[in-house]
Amino acid sequence: MPNTLPDSRNIRCTQHPGKLDSKALEPVDQLLLILPQRVPAALWRRIPQGAKLQALLRKRPAGDLPVLETRLANARQTRVVAGKIAPGSDAFERLTFARKLVSAAIGEKAGCLGIAIVGFDSDSERTLCEAAVAAALAAGFNLPEFKKKPTPSKVRSIRLLGLSNRIDLDRTIAEASGNNLARWLTALPANILDATAYATALKDLAVENGWHYKKYSTKELAKLGAGAFLAVAQGNDDDSASIVRLRYRPQKSNAKPTLSLVGKGIVFDTGGTNLKPFTSMLDMHGDMQGSAVALGTLLAISKLQLPIAVDTWLAITENRTGPKAYKSQDVVTAANGKTIQTIHTDAEGRMVLADTLTFASREEPELIIDYATLTGAVTNALTTRYSGVFTNRSEWHPRLKRAGRLSGERVWPFPIGKEFLEDLRSDTADIQQCSAKPLGDHILAGSFLAEFVENDTPWVHIDLAASEHKGGLAHVPTEVTGFGVRYTLGLLLDEKILQAESR
Repeated sequence: MPNTLPDSRNIRCTQHPGKLDSKALEPVDQLLLILPQRVPAALWRRIPQGAKLQALLRKRPAGDLPVLETRLANARQTRVVAGKIAPGSDAFERLTFARKLVSAAIGEKAGCLGIAIVGFDSDSERTLCEAAVAAALAAGFNLPEFKKKPTPSKVRSIRLLGLSNRIDLDRTIAEASGNNLARWLTALPANILDATAYATALKDLAVENGWHYKKYSTKELAKLGAGAFLAVAQGNDDDSASIVRLRYRPQKSNAKPTLSLVGKGIVFDTGGTNLKPFTSMLDMHGDMQGSAVALGTLLAISKLQLPIAVDTWLAITENRTGPKAYKSQDVVTAANGKTIQTIHTDAEGRMVLADTLTFASREEPELIIDYATLTGAVTNALTTRYSGVFTNRSEWHPRLKRAGRLSGERVWPFPIGKEFLEDLRSDTADIQQCSAKPLGDHILAGSFLAEFVENDTPWVHIDLAASEHKGGLAHVPTEVTGFGVRYTLGLLLDEKILQAESR
């Protein structure tokens, strides 16, 4: 059986502050040269073979990226790929710039990728360096493939050259580890990462990272009254469905969670009885990306050894069709006692999340964040460049947007609330699962989920419209983006969202 987990070793990244000279370039196979929009003549004298590069640059049309591609006249014939960027560019612009520059540089055989940032102040140098390293770590990570001759890695090592000072890259590297794990799991075929293999992989990760692992089987979930989750799972002949809880405790092992991460883990989604058409079903092995992002976020937090207690709840099942699969107009009882009238079996994500959110909120964390590829409506509203955010703390909307802008994983907030439940009113149950009408399904889904968050726990729901974007997004070069890991670290470390309730 192929491995369900990637190689956990990071690409080696070394820093060599000081003068950018020929000796520093000796081991470098490809050099990213990042320049300001206007390059003063004196700056070229700080770059090996700068006069040659300057002369070549004059011959290139303005606005090209790269602005320059050539080779140095050294023993290694170092390939140079240069780009220009304004110092005040925002995070998304920096990351996109870095992705395009890295992609241009690594078309040849793998080697040592050098990164030199010249002509910027120390803050701009730092943010551009972080963006370039993030892009290189994403590009150097191979997604799973099953070929006789696997594709070799495109980056063997990263060498940062000519920096004014050493830069702390621990967060960038941890975020890359989490994003790479999320993308890897999402890309695995459903016959390899089925529900059983997923739970086993999570157990292996727990052992490797010192997390506590607990798997709730369908029998245990039945005793807990998780009728919404089990309605979706009942179509699986092999009884493989489960909810897995992982616990990271950097201090007291019995501490209550400060943060709970919840992820939708539908390892394949046929649509159920309301079967999807072919084009909509083709890539539904990726419908578990919400759980992969929650897991990748936990990994990044763990690698940074952040002093917060984290629970991660992953709702893992398939949504199958068959004689036992749930149907439209079924009425089921969720873990919080609410009865749900099923309308459409392809709205399974909100069903499995409903019970999982209830279990997470009963632990009374200070914050719950859930991740899900939940609705097509959010993609219709935003395209695949942004993801939608929803919260039961509407005053957080500016902060949620700002975290996206600063991280480069951009989001847009939508309203939820009791008024929208008018569209989910049921004659036979406490609430309808969704509306038969297509209007605002992302808003109705968020409003539905809010009904299953107990104790007025602060909660953020991320509908991952940007989980896949053709050609890559920001620093990530693959269609599967792993969107959400950087964003969440931004919420925690930059926005300090866990302190929001006390302000």
